[in-house]
Amino acid sequence: MQTINLTDHFLIAMPKMDDPHFAKTLTYICEHNEAGALGVIVNRPTDLDMEALFEQIGIPLERTELAKQAVYYGGPVQNERGFVLHQPTGDWQSTMAVNDTLGLTTSKDILEAVGRGHGPDKLMVSLGYAGWSAGQLEAELGQNAWLSVKADPQVIFDMPVADRFAAALKILGVDPAMLSDDAGHA
Repeated sequence: MQTINLTDHFLIAMPKMDDPHFAKTLTYICEHNEAGALGVIVNRPTDLDMEALFEQIGIPLERTELAKQAVYYGGPVQNERGFVLHQPTGDWQSTMAVNDTLGLTTSKDILEAVGRGHGPDKLMVSLGYAGWSAGQLEAELGQNAWLSVKADPQVIFDMPVADRFAAALKILGVDPAMLSDDAGHA
């Protein structure tokens, strides 16, 4: 079987995806290797905004432009824990560099910097992540559960959440209205 690496790609849930955690989701894959895959859902905002999150963790939020920005449901794994997807990568205590410009950080120092009015220019905070064990994502791709395409950070950071799913499909050249629940193999 050919090895694939979907790091820095979007996973677009196909219409037949009936898992409530992933139905109609756009997931950004932060790491994919022989051990499995890790990503965050980027189009499922929660009712929690950044102002409320910062109040809960006891950090003043000086970057008032972020106050009403949504906190996202990143996936069903460790959804009590925060994951910060951001540009630029920066130098934080616990950061996974996805590529040269984008990182995923789990340490509190990034939120403390944001609270003081610093931190990365662009960020998206999620609670939880999506994870796949070795071979699991490849099997799901083989079952036509997902489409994949090289990610564009503008979709994550610069687009309204309601437009992200369709924008990822557009990168692929697919019209969302043309997606079908049925798929076949040649």
